[in-house]
Amino acid sequence: MNPAVPRFLPSDLAPAEYVIIGGGAVGCGAAYALAKAGHTDVLVIEKQSELCDVTSSQGAGLCGQVRSSAERTRLAMVSAKLFADLQAAGGPATPNWHAVGSLRLANTDERVAEFARLKAVCDEVGLQVELIDIARAKQLWPKLTFEGIRAVLWCPSDGYMDPRSVVRTYAHYSRELGVRFITDTAVEGIELRGGRVAAVRTSRGMVECQNVINAAGSHAYHVAKLVGLELPIVPVRHEYFVSVPMAGLNPELPVVRIPDIGLYVRADGQGLLVGGWEEQALSKNPTEFGLTDEPPLTADEAVLSDFARRLEPLIPGVCGVASSRVAKGWPTFTPDGRFIVGRSSRVPGFIMAAGCNAHGISGSPGLGQHLIEALFSDNPSPYVRSLSPDRFNEMKWDWPTVRQAAEKIYREYYGIGC
Repeated sequence: MNPAVPRFLPSDLAPAEYVIIGGGAVGCGAAYALAKAGHTDVLVIEKQSELCDVTSSQGAGLCGQVRSSAERTRLAMVSAKLFADLQAAGGPATPNWHAVGSLRLANTDERVAEFARLKAVCDEVGLQVELIDIARAKQLWPKLTFEGIRAVLWCPSDGYMDPRSVVRTYAHYSRELGVRFITDTAVEGIELRGGRVAAVRTSRGMVECQNVINAAGSHAYHVAKLVGLELPIVPVRHEYFVSVPMAGLNPELPVVRIPDIGLYVRADGQGLLVGGWEEQALSKNPTEFGLTDEPPLTADEAVLSDFARRLEPLIPGVCGVASSRVAKGWPTFTPDGRFIVGRSSRVPGFIMAAGCNAHGISGSPGLGQHLIEALFSDNPSPYVRSLSPDRFNEMKWDWPTVRQAAEKIYREYYGIGC
């Protein structure tokens, strides 16, 4: 037996108050949030041999707090603070948080005007940001030419983390509080008794439970179908590349976002991580693959080359630099661009924590906070109520329209006002 793989025990399938399906950033973040709130009778089930082994592992790890609304900015601030606090705790597991700050660059007059509005939102909620001149921006990122840049918004408390380290940290502190985790265990069904959740059937046996939290990422649609719910959760491809080492790079450089050309950039060690939002988004209809299937995913070299082409004026020579690694995944998007968080009124005991719109890792602390509010507050905020899965029970929708809407959310991730 591989000593790195914990031995499975029959007691691992002991009854639990909450079973969380999915061991990525959202599932483990939900477990941590529940445990911190005093709800520790929790079992996390992951089908892979390791936690954070699918979409979460492919994340770029960016955590930016500047948003177009006060509500969303406060949520992002929760995430940055938690990552910073967990890093500062210095325990045996940390999120590998780099509080390097971020530069947001404007190429157009419309974006310059948006930066002024974004700064006003940040000022309202107490997030420190500053419009800085090119000379100062150049000091912060000497390798960038800033060609064509008309404004720079600087947020010193932004940063990035390592997704696997984030999940390991959630798992470590959750275990300390009593949460259980099992891997190499596939969910095969959810048993209802009297119309409510009663047990989860797995490849290793049955787990009796009172509640199921669906944090299954690109399979969240399929898990919801196990209890008869159809929810518009659309996997949309996202990818980035990391270059071989380049002169002038170090891991303490700020994160850079260039929304007018749809790119983000950060140092990855001595290499350059470059990701972006594809003009021709590629989505999958989850009805066309099953719970036990993984939608095929290959790197699109043409798209990655286009990212480099867009960046070339700002970092000359990037088009000719080889890649050391390509990351790709299927983050899920919803047609209205909001998380799906909270209880289903149709199936008592069934709870959603999915549809993260590419905010699964960076948004996991805030999503956990929303989950706790949705489950235990007598009067959840209007925003948290708006995340309920029930909102899709009240409207008519079809998959072609949903996919178009989800792809639009993806393409306009850096859209003005988004």
